[in-house]
Amino acid sequence: MTTSAITASGLRKAYQDTVVLDGIDLEVPAGTIFSLLGPNGAGKTTTVNVLTTLIKADTGTVRVAGYDVATEAKAVRAAIGVTGQFAAVDELLTGQENLQLMVDLNRIPTGDGRKVVAGLLERFQLTESAQKPVSTYSGGMRRKLDLAMTLVGNPRIIFLDEPTTGLDPRSRRTMWAIIRDLVADGVTIFLTTQYLDEADQLADRVAVLDHGRLVAQGTPDELKRQIPGTHVRLRFSTAEELDAAARIMPESTRDDDTLTLQVPSDGGTKSVRGLLDRLDEYALSAEEFSVRTPDLDDVFLALTGHTTEVAAK
Repeated sequence: MTTSAITASGLRKAYQDTVVLDGIDLEVPAGTIFSLLGPNGAGKTTTVNVLTTLIKADTGTVRVAGYDVATEAKAVRAAIGVTGQFAAVDELLTGQENLQLMVDLNRIPTGDGRKVVAGLLERFQLTESAQKPVSTYSGGMRRKLDLAMTLVGNPRIIFLDEPTTGLDPRSRRTMWAIIRDLVADGVTIFLTTQYLDEADQLADRVAVLDHGRLVAQGTPDELKRQIPGTHVRLRFSTAEELDAAARIMPESTRDDDTLTLQVPSDGGTKSVRGLLDRLDEYALSAEEFSVRTPDLDDVFLALTGHTTEVAAK
């Protein structure tokens, strides 16, 4: 039976008249990636701060690594690692010195500490830049160093609060690979992000947070199946072919600029085959076709009425 790394029930937090979290219920199985989605201001960082003992909830119960965050905060902190929105590194120190600082704070014996530092520098591909000041590091290198510092204490639960914000696509993918490796080693990841493709790529389960409330939970595929809109996209070579195809498929939506038709479909092989047979019947041939299913952007828009770029008020 899978154990829960994190559970929360009835989590509520308000600042004066502003309700930030309004009755949050969560369960994160051990050894999985759980992603909390939402726009800026939705309450993602507040949720992380409560789960990691940085602030107290007004009401509700939370257990992390089996410990109650309200009464066993010290045990919770010993079991977790936290990487915030902004890299918590000392720019005046080198990469190696930053890691050594964490080794000293964790009171790791000298010999073991050297091995830990060397191992993390190699794992995060920072060995060549280990002796350089962090002020010379790129944004991606700083994020990798920040996560490496989090791993010094060998936490089994790691909170990543928007870890790839501001990174270029290559650095983001590097971070994704590191996260997958951590989970393969049995680590539990609690990931907050406003990048829906990131959650789609990484998460075993997703929760959508909007205006302090969870509006949906499930696997990425489960959430996408809730949203209609799967269709086949056909692109033709000429306007004449587009016209002919549109006449035999009145249920389709055409785009004259791109010479494409969007035909509603469940995306299954039977319906796609039937569609192509219809084209053959009228001696028509699409230059290309593709099946498009709703993504998490569509899910978020359908559930909240806005995109993740719109901050919650």
